[in-house]
Amino acid sequence: MVAWRAFRPTRLLRRLVEGGVDFVVIGGVAVIAQASPRLTKDLDISYATDTANLEALGSVLIAAGAKLRMIDEDVPFVPDGRTLRGTQLLTLTTVDGDLDLLVDPAGCPRYEGLKASADRIELEDLPVLVASIDDLIAMKRAAGRPQDLIDIEALEYARRRRMKATPTRRGAAAPPRARPR
Repeated sequence: MVAWRAFRPTRLLRRLVEGGVDFVVIGGVAVIAQASPRLTKDLDISYATDTANLEALGSVLIAAGAKLRMIDEDVPFVPDGRTLRGTQLLTLTTVDGDLDLLVDPAGCPRYEGLKASADRIELEDLPVLVASIDDLIAMKRAAGRPQDLIDIEALEYARRRRMKATPTRRGAAAPPRARPR
């Protein structure tokens, strides 16, 4: 019999939002939100590294019972702001499922640029920032795993669909000019 761990990404996202964490969704959940349904077993985020945000993130992780993932031994770990300040990548298990934290994901701009180009998307009535299609494609290209290559195709298709659905400014009628009085 296979034992499946609970994965409730919306609960994780709600914890982060309600905890005041400054973050952008990346990875599989972002691909689902931006392009097409697919399976994923964890939530990946990138986040701001200022002291206040690290403290907020640490508080959320402690409340979610975060533990290091893929570590057989029970290693002492407190996911507070001080610990987070010294990490670039953490893979965690929480009461709501697996959560991966990446400070600077390969292939994309630093956090402020990632955030600036992110799209605000409602996931089950919860507004969150999700990495843009272009940034997701760049991250997927940098990772280059088989699933990433499949995701790139879905993301490129989604980008083409959006471009067709968005009218271009070229050739559009100019807005009427105000008449002088």
